Amino acid sequence: MKNDMSHLNEKRGYLNNDFIFFNLQDTKEMQIESHYHDFNKIVILISGKATYYIEGTAYKLKPWDILLISHGTIHKPIVDTTSPYKRMVLWVRPSFLLNYNDAKENLLTCFELAYQHKFNLLRIPPEMLTIIQSILFQINSTCQNCNFGDEVLRSSLFLQLIVYLNRETMKIKKDELLTDIEYDETIYRVLKYIDNNIADNLSIEKLASIFFLNKYYLMHKFKHHTSYSIHNYVLQKRLIAANQFIRAGHTVMMACMESGFHDYSNFTRAFKKMYGMSPKKHHGLTKHKVFTATSDTFHPD
Repeated sequence: MKNDMSHLNEKRGYLNNDFIFFNLQDTKEMQIESHYHDFNKIVILISGKATYYIEGTAYKLKPWDILLISHGTIHKPIVDTTSPYKRMVLWVRPSFLLNYNDAKENLLTCFELAYQHKFNLLRIPPEMLTIIQSILFQINSTCQNCNFGDEVLRSSLFLQLIVYLNRETMKIKKDELLTDIEYDETIYRVLKYIDNNIADNLSIEKLASIFFLNKYYLMHKFKHHTSYSIHNYVLQKRLIAANQFIRAGHTVMMACMESGFHDYSNFTRAFKKMYGMSPKKHHGLTKHKVFTATSDTFHPD
């Protein structure tokens, strides 16, 4: 498979639909760098050998493990293609699920909890897995056929899937799964701090001081667990935050300041390099809802 990545700070794929379902198999070597999406993603391993690295945590997947990856979350898979890598992948726009939320129930909860707790793995008990498998197979059938009402049926089945995934996420016991997870408590706390303080001073010296670590030790440890340098990780997170501020309708200057940039020219230069356009132009497209990219730009990982 051709790899369209050129650098680590890549956003992969675009989504104009409410959601898209993929049923995939790869047997050739895959080289996918760390990346993120503007949409939420669900990955279900069917068979094969894959380890997913998601913001400081490595998940060694078993068949029918489910990963919940929130928009803006940096991740990459490492795949051993000595056996076929079979998986189902769903891309979903957060705004689609918001249409079904009410004061008591939020269908985005499963993604929000995965992001907040930096824990993305669901390992479904057998009795519930049978139900989820049935739903996934039915969704796959609606994608392959052209029968009356398939689109409506597919949406209904997808919403059922999301309800069950939310229920399972709320029951999750992280400690039961740690044998298949490479996880470091210090890096977890550093990542949480960065997320919660994106507009503040996040220099290597500052972070090392806050966590009482030698800065060179922290730099090495961070790189090992995330594949990013601290500087590049913070930069990507700030650009993602700025993009979200702009898409929410805030001014470019406000997005610049609230995402932690204190030099407008540097912000503009970094934003254009990442998104292919200036923040001012991006703000104009967002304001007028002009989007032309397609959802099949990349082969899903």
